[in-house]
Amino acid sequence: MKLIYSRCLALSVLALALVASTAEARTVCTAVADAATDNLVVQQGDCGFLKDATTPTLPFRAGYLDWGGAEWRQPTDPSRWIKYSVVWFSQQVTQSLGQARFQQYVTSFQYGNQDVSGDPGKHNGLTRAWIGSSLKISPLEEVTFLEKLVNRQLPVTPHAFDMTSQITQISQLPDGWDIHGKTGTGFPHQPDGSDDKAHGYGWFVGWAKKGDKTYVFARLIQDEKPEPGAAGLRARAAFMKELPSLLSSFAS
Repeated sequence: MKLIYSRCLALSVLALALVASTAEARTVCTAVADAATDNLVVQQGDCGFLKDATTPTLPFRAGYLDWGGAEWRQPTDPSRWIKYSVVWFSQQVTQSLGQARFQQYVTSFQYGNQDVSGDPGKHNGLTRAWIGSSLKISPLEEVTFLEKLVNRQLPVTPHAFDMTSQITQISQLPDGWDIHGKTGTGFPHQPDGSDDKAHGYGWFVGWAKKGDKTYVFARLIQDEKPEPGAAGLRARAAFMKELPSLLSSFAS
């Protein structure tokens, strides 16, 4: 079964994929695209929307989505974007990519059903595809994607991998495990197209690394009745309580 992964980790990776190191370059950016398809065939230098963990910082503007509360109504950089799942920042990233390049990256990542078209007939893929809409993925598909991510097998720059790892780090366990992760919250649709707020999905996905050992994980929950707070945050809290004992059992 395919399930919605809201505020997807893949989005941060594909955005950071456009970042390249310019330490030895005099040219800021060289980009060549196929005009018929908008596929980028050459990219050299610093051409990306996201530069590093703190650049750019974008201001909150009237009209941006703000149902995430006060944390969304503040200037936001890539680190805050991932920490607080700031949807309007995601939308700025995808709109900077454009539909063709957004599709190009999701396809090259082989991410879930690879459908970034958005809601049927609304042409809103750049702002809605990953928010309870067309882009869907199952937990096992998510694990496969994460394996490619941690093994650096995605078609992105080394800097993109480094920055993704930096902005997704959430904690370090007392026994040395370094934990990276991303939450997600979504809702199934009711017959009239509205969100079924009583049966929300909560995701927590990521990886645990210690020495030469890395485990990737995906936790999905579904509420049985209306619950306070985001389901993704509750999925993370529950999984983090279980994770130390899980890791201990793997090591034994």
